[in-house]
Amino acid sequence: MKMILKGLLGLVLLIVVGLAVLMVAARFSDGPLAIIAGGPFSSGELYEGSEPSWDDLVDIDTVEFQSLEPARSRTTWIAVHDGRIFIPCGYMTTTWGRIWKQWPIEAERDGRVILRANGKLYNRNLVRIKSGPEIQPILAELGRKYGGGSPFPDDAVTSDYLWIFEMTPR
Repeated sequence: MKMILKGLLGLVLLIVVGLAVLMVAARFSDGPLAIIAGGPFSSGELYEGSEPSWDDLVDIDTVEFQSLEPARSRTTWIAVHDGRIFIPCGYMTTTWGRIWKQWPIEAERDGRVILRANGKLYNRNLVRIKSGPEIQPILAELGRKYGGGSPFPDDAVTSDYLWIFEMTPR
């Protein structure tokens, strides 16, 4: 029995150390590794020109963005409405969400980010949207893409469970 317990403890320790190494290594990579935050972008072509239409992002499930302070990147959902792009962040009223998702709090302090989509880099600002006429269409779009066609409930935003950021030009 002692042998089995030692083996299980060793396996758990190996998994914990492996995850820690992966998370540290991700901070030095060119972008995030799936749901693990990554390092600053080192690839992609900087977009210069007039504001894009963002139509090519309507049916893309995820994009990557990098905050400038701190310089970390992550993968996230995206919603396009009326030629504007929005980034949602859920679970913000849960203990797990507050521990796992620090980027929304950091974005409220310094919203400067770089969006990486389709190999291009776009300098943007994250601006939190708490109310307004765009909330309903954004929730409907999130429901279409990620909720099986049902719009996300209005109280998700008003209860602070779901934070929505617009990516505006910088």
